[in-house]
Amino acid sequence: MAKKVRTIYDLAELAGVSAATVSRSLAGKGMVSAKTAERIRQLAQEHAFRPSAFARNLRIKRRGAIGVVIPLGHERAQHISDPFFMAMIGCLADELTERDFDLVLSRVIPNRDDWLEAMIDSDRVDGFIIIGQSDQSATLDKAAQHYLPMVAWGAFSQGQAHCSVGTDNFLGGRLAILHLLSRGCRRIAFFGNINAIEIRHRLEGARAAIAEQQGAAELIEIPTHLATDLSSAEIAQFLAETDQLPDGIFAASDVIALAALQALAGRGVQVPRDIKLIGFDDLPIARSSMPALTTIRQDITTGAAHLVDCLLKRIDGKQTGSVVLNPELIVRESS
Repeated sequence: MAKKVRTIYDLAELAGVSAATVSRSLAGKGMVSAKTAERIRQLAQEHAFRPSAFARNLRIKRRGAIGVVIPLGHERAQHISDPFFMAMIGCLADELTERDFDLVLSRVIPNRDDWLEAMIDSDRVDGFIIIGQSDQSATLDKAAQHYLPMVAWGAFSQGQAHCSVGTDNFLGGRLAILHLLSRGCRRIAFFGNINAIEIRHRLEGARAAIAEQQGAAELIEIPTHLATDLSSAEIAQFLAETDQLPDGIFAASDVIALAALQALAGRGVQVPRDIKLIGFDDLPIARSSMPALTTIRQDITTGAAHLVDCLLKRIDGKQTGSVVLNPELIVRESS
């Protein structure tokens, strides 16, 4: 029975050449004659031999893995099962798999200031993609001063040291309010947790659009968690205690918008007849809700591609600038 070819040494013995020649041939290095390289490649194909990814990564000093980190300093009750996280992780997994990288996922509660430094020092991955800056922008900036292969999904702020890819959240917030105003809303409630920088920028955009009305409209700001079990109770409490219901709601995420939709239905308030509602993200759940949710779209698929492209350039030692994507108003039945 023929010996099974498991290593480059087995293939080298079969071909009658050195292991180094086999390695160069399979890697496409030009130091081997075309005839010899072709013969080795044919032998490898005949014996279903594939070079070890571990050995290749060891040779080029790579781990073959990317750390995808979700820091939850602003919202410790939020889980990875959140629909936004699932959508982003899915897109990142697709992008990284196409480039032969594994994805190592971590949910982090930043109880200590050096949590990110500890992850970097562990040296388990080739670089990091941070999903959402949370309230950890200063921590990311500190790490970025000495650690290049790191990119964050989130907001861009002038003067930040870390590289980010994300939506223009200020513009998105402004678009949301302008849409509600165009639908006749003048008393608008905002639901969101502004401890997260992205949501804070959305609120700032909303405030700017209201300010342009010069007193003809008002914005009621209701601090609301992103975790569904908490946001549902907070929205229900606001609706029960307010003397006058708003005629429009801007929810800082689609998940919060759906919590608002359920709370309103529980009080017999109809959307959009009684209250117009708009969310933010354009997740698949926005299209399947009843009524379908008007929202501000973030292009998560394109964002994931930018995150991976920037990170791979940084792994190769190249600097990259931040990327700011334009939001898009998606009008559906809820407004």
